[in-house]
Amino acid sequence: MSRTRRAVRAIAARMHRSASRAGRTRGRLFGVTSAALAVSLLLSGCVSWFMPSASSMTSTPTGEAVAPGLERFYQQVLEWANCGDAVQCSTAIAPVDWENPDGDTIELALVRQTARGNDRIGSLLVNPGGPGGSGFDFVADSVDYATSEALQSQFDVVGFDPRGVNRSTPVSCYSDPAELDEYIYGITPGEKGTDEWIAAATEVSAQFAQRCLDETGPFLGFVDTPSAARDLDMLRAALGDTTLNYLGYSYGTLLGQVYAELFPEKTGRLVLDGAVDPAASEFEATKAQAQGFERALNAFLVDCAGASDCPFTGSTEQSRTLIRTLLDRLDQSPLGNADGRKLGSATMFTAIILPLYSQDNWAYLRQLFTTVLQGDASIAFDLADSYNGRGPDGAYLENQTEAFIAINCLDARQPADNDRMREQAAKLAVAAPIFGPQMSYGEPGCANWPVEAKRERVAIAAPGAADMLVIGTTNDPATPYEWAQKVADNLDSGHLITYNGEGHTAYNKSNACVNTAVEDFLLKGVVPGADPNC
Repeated sequence: MSRTRRAVRAIAARMHRSASRAGRTRGRLFGVTSAALAVSLLLSGCVSWFMPSASSMTSTPTGEAVAPGLERFYQQVLEWANCGDAVQCSTAIAPVDWENPDGDTIELALVRQTARGNDRIGSLLVNPGGPGGSGFDFVADSVDYATSEALQSQFDVVGFDPRGVNRSTPVSCYSDPAELDEYIYGITPGEKGTDEWIAAATEVSAQFAQRCLDETGPFLGFVDTPSAARDLDMLRAALGDTTLNYLGYSYGTLLGQVYAELFPEKTGRLVLDGAVDPAASEFEATKAQAQGFERALNAFLVDCAGASDCPFTGSTEQSRTLIRTLLDRLDQSPLGNADGRKLGSATMFTAIILPLYSQDNWAYLRQLFTTVLQGDASIAFDLADSYNGRGPDGAYLENQTEAFIAINCLDARQPADNDRMREQAAKLAVAAPIFGPQMSYGEPGCANWPVEAKRERVAIAAPGAADMLVIGTTNDPATPYEWAQKVADNLDSGHLITYNGEGHTAYNKSNACVNTAVEDFLLKGVVPGADPNC
């Protein structure tokens, strides 16, 4: 594996960052920054080299009637400026609190690639996942991964950083990278699941939560998904679109569902790829994802047996036992890295699941196991750093960890209960013997969050919304296929598209069957008569 910054960042750009921050930073594994690209890991996504077609450098808002106090947001004129060879950037404003629009405001960062052809339909807003994924970077750096040439021909492809994320008004917790290093990579003392370990994890999480409140202020209580959905509707109107055309991946599918629930009459053509079940409890979500990643690991091990550089020589079951033993050993005796950090099982877990997002990355997983089994932690930290947005110099390139936790903890949570966690940990270990133990005991992460949750875990029907496509991959490790089935069934206007294959999300990275269904829908409004079962 090339260990250059470009190669490492390429992995991050390719994968929807939906994994939990193992151990202390547990949250739902929604796929990221964001994205599992189907191109070589040695190539980062980049915008195509072309000049945008002639387009107005100011938007023409819809001018629609809105509630008193919201006019200045819905009727704001977006001013675009060239910010690259093919893209233009702008900044919108939104209220911190949509229920108090006369209060403080925040900024939302936007980037667009204008439609290449002459038959422009309107804007297509894109969200890569996370939560905490940068839609700005997704479009600016990887537009050809995010969308096909067909969509780029007829849509202005618009990326945006949701509230709390990256270039928009961000959540901030630790200004010193060393402190964030300790939070993410530090080894929690004691044996996992003991009173000592739970107390230590709870204390670290409480300190982090307080620092987030100290650094971010009251805005920390307003980075919830419903508020982001209201931002999305305002952006639609400011861009001049009477209805929303939207492509959401992973966590972006939850944002799309919440939008459809709040603004059914404003839905245009929405595609939800790698669907998140909004009704799944924390335990149900964790169990489903642990099993999903375990299935993906099994598929990797079967494939690995035929590779010349496979570090495993026994049967699949023997390889699984070796991996579980390795994780246990790292708990007991973390492996040192050249920069002084210690590789424990939590960081190793992050390094393992990152390449599992896409079959195209399995070669890097073989290298990971080879080097760690040889006592070398460097590639494990390269992968974990890529996942966490940490650069080679130790600086964090984005605020994805802080945003991920802040948004998850605001969306839904439950108080920590030691007995319940131990009972659930036992169930997870049975359901997913390798990854279940790594994904257990996550409740301390949000237990002491200093602001109240804003969303309940309930199914979304969105009555009155236009037709929506819901895409599920049968062996998606991060957003299991059964979630897509449930979402399509619960939505009054949901239509399931099944991709039979590996990897997280399917559009523009699987096969022509999926691509045709999505593009016929977004470009022509054609809804499949039945699941094409691609």
